[in-house]
Amino acid sequence: MMTYVRRFALVCALGALGVGATACGGGGGSAGHPARKVVSAPASAAPSRPPTLAPGPAGLTPVFKSAAHSPVRTVALTFDADMTADEGPRAAAGEHFDNPALIATLRRLKVPATVFMTGRWADEYPAEARSIGADPLFEVANHSYSHYAFTGDCYGLPTVPPARMRSDVERAFTAFRKAGVKRTVPYFRFPGGCYDQRALRALTPAGVTAVQWDVVSGDAFATDSDAVAQQVLDGVRPGSVVVMHCTRSAAPATERAVRAVVPKLRERGYRFVRVSELIGTAAGRPSR
Repeated sequence: MMTYVRRFALVCALGALGVGATACGGGGGSAGHPARKVVSAPASAAPSRPPTLAPGPAGLTPVFKSAAHSPVRTVALTFDADMTADEGPRAAAGEHFDNPALIATLRRLKVPATVFMTGRWADEYPAEARSIGADPLFEVANHSYSHYAFTGDCYGLPTVPPARMRSDVERAFTAFRKAGVKRTVPYFRFPGGCYDQRALRALTPAGVTAVQWDVVSGDAFATDSDAVAQQVLDGVRPGSVVVMHCTRSAAPATERAVRAVVPKLRERGYRFVRVSELIGTAAGRPSR
């Protein structure tokens, strides 16, 4: 049976060819649920806090996909630090779900980035999670604790019952605190990118902004870093959010692709930013 990550890679690759791949970010949500219109944050929001978007219709969790139509050439590289709750035995057997070389490259190239981390990943790699969270170049966002799906039929992932969706997100934030992560932001990325109205409603009390993407890197299980880099370069537009991965076993070509992408985008006049800056711009705050 095809694994979740391989299914995800296949569907994302099809999306790059124009075949529908909504949960890979092409449509900003799960099938039948289009991306939510960006709305401004309340004027009373404290300027020292990371910017968030105001709740959507009926108070649902807002969804951010990109800062489309941005007048400036900014782009946010995001990296999912995936580890599913039941993958502990694989890590114990020597499989690497981290990617220190990638983080080192981002630091060397001085590229700000947002890392969407699962709580289970932070439990497995607390020193790395703490180091990423202490670095002002990065911000750590929530990718759930378990990396289980928040909808049914999401690339073969186990599912989180609706009654436990909020607690799964909150458990991840608790794991970050336990690991000593300092720079966390109130953003959440659904595992597999799969969500629906029920999931958005369940997470409303958590006060997070859900973050999708508009550029699929295709790095999941890719071995051709040039192909990954070209897919990113072809897709980026001002205000884009690029989804990539921070796992050696599942995305072995990512670090090499980043080394190719960064200088070329800078040559095109792009400035790399964290997701918080794009959301701040979309919510009407001035860029820092």
